[in-house]
Amino acid sequence: VQLQASGGGLVQPGGSLRLSCAASGGTLDYYPIGWFRQAPGKEREGISCINSSDGSTNYADSVKGRFTISRDNAKNTVYLQMNSLKPEDTAVYYCAATELWNCQAYGSYDYWGQGTLVTVSS
Repeated sequence: VQLQASGGGLVQPGGSLRLSCAASGGTLDYYPIGWFRQAPGKEREGISCINSSDGSTNYADSVKGRFTISRDNAKNTVYLQMNSLKPEDTAVYYCAATELWNCQAYGSYDYWGQGTLVTVSS
């Protein structure tokens, strides 16, 4: 499966963005999907994921209550709604799919999209 992330851009602190992860060459609803980000000078971190089996979700503490992950299987797309954005959310955001059943295995993702840059600045 090929993944493509989009929706990044420049937003002011407190603003919102919605990232999309579209799939081709495969059915996205088969896979647990994760969102990751990598800020300048920092390691990539898993911030949210959604399972394929039951739609259960997981969030890193840094984004809990502000970000919401969802999937639209009819559109073969997973979304990350990001609200109350902070400057420290500035990063390149990636989506990825795993062959494992549990999306929280952030170190074991198999298929990656290219990143989309989110910049939070006034």
